[in-house]
Amino acid sequence: MTSQPPEDTVESFRRAESLLSARKPLDALKALSPVLDSQPDEASVHLLAGRAYLDSAQLQRAESAFTRVIEIDPTDHYARFALGKALQRQSRLAEAQTQLRMAVAMDPRPEYQEALGEVRARMAVNSVE
Repeated sequence: MTSQPPEDTVESFRRAESLLSARKPLDALKALSPVLDSQPDEASVHLLAGRAYLDSAQLQRAESAFTRVIEIDPTDHYARFALGKALQRQSRLAEAQTQLRMAVAMDPRPEYQEALGEVRARMAVNSVE
């Protein structure tokens, strides 16, 4: 049985979502900080943090957050896609390809397939150089 988060935690989470939607990832992270502290095993909290880290180019933190989501829920295809994007932006193409392949296998969304194609193309170019 999971206990319900306190109302202020829910409000902080919603505020962080809103700030991220408004393209204010650093403000979103500030709003999300107490939620991360109080809900360390909630995949949705780490997923939102990962998105904010990715949007603010904190790529290693994004990688850690998405990895944590996958530890909590290995079937989260979006976390695998986002982890793949974070790894891609760090030029860790082989690792990115692995995560993106898994995301595509779990849910063949066009954006997942496109990201995988980008990584494969970049790897092909790099192997020719």
